[in-house]
Amino acid sequence: MNKINGAIRFLMVDFGGVVAEEGFREGLKAIAAKAGQPEDRIISIGFDAVHESGYVAGKATEKDFWKAFRLRTGIDMPDQELRGEILSRFVIRKWMLDILSDLRNRGTKLSLLTDQTDWLYELDKNQGFLKYFDYVFNSFRLGKTKRSRDIFPLVLKKMNSLPHETVFVDDHPGNIDRAEEEGLNVILFTGRGDFMNRLVKFFPSFPTR
Repeated sequence: MNKINGAIRFLMVDFGGVVAEEGFREGLKAIAAKAGQPEDRIISIGFDAVHESGYVAGKATEKDFWKAFRLRTGIDMPDQELRGEILSRFVIRKWMLDILSDLRNRGTKLSLLTDQTDWLYELDKNQGFLKYFDYVFNSFRLGKTKRSRDIFPLVLKKMNSLPHETVFVDDHPGNIDRAEEEGLNVILFTGRGDFMNRLVKFFPSFPTR
């Protein structure tokens, strides 16, 4: 996961789990606890429903997603309560924004590649994080997710970047594997310390913190 082939020009990062806490997963855990249902079951259903309903790819509405979620779980909480449990848990990691800002000031182009919905823009209104990025690629607007192998060539073309010039950071091993197969340099995010150790291998002049 640490092949370095020439100068790195672009850093592409995930949102939930990297730039912010993983609000979707943590919110589903909270919903499961409130409903008295097994955590693993609700998390699995939630991820399946957001993809299979088409909501995460912009092909369905939030109401469609919650309808599919209710049908599979039997949970009858109102939409506002369900979405509140999730959105409140997408807490931005200020230390990550500081790192991204520093890299951008040093000339690195930054992009966000996320499997998100229109929630991303609602969250940005309150937390103001999209301004840190030169490019924002949201599955809701792209019409495809990181489960699609061709998403990486697509966004690289939009950035006018080559795979070996780009580092991709994500907390999902499957996304990392697909990116690596397309020739990108990758970092599997597992925590701040490990991330910093891996980052400086691609950006040697970047100070450790």
